[in-house]
Amino acid sequence: MCSLCGILGCDDHWTSAVERPGVYTRNTDRQSRRADAARRIRAANRVLGYRRLSLAEWQGTSYVVSSPTGASTMFEALSHLWPEAEALAPRGFDPLDEDLIDWMAQR
Repeated sequence: MCSLCGILGCDDHWTSAVERPGVYTRNTDRQSRRADAARRIRAANRVLGYRRLSLAEWQGTSYVVSSPTGASTMFEALSHLWPEAEALAPRGFDPLDEDLIDWMAQR
């Protein structure tokens, strides 16, 4: 997906589960999409907790990832989460780090 969608005013990221002609999704109504987004945020927060980071939705259109020191960054789609988290974490953040995977397995 190119940035042309942003220029044309499309506010949906291509990974968002929204109803589109010819595309199957179980999230055909706003309430289902909001519940799905809340589940994704909870799952991301479980992983981000490894580096004491947290993710929140902002105004239903963007996301904010924050560090325990108060640093934060805002971005439009969850596809930007890992680079933003890596920039905020003092020792970096690799979601495929073996220590992180072990930490997650213990919880």
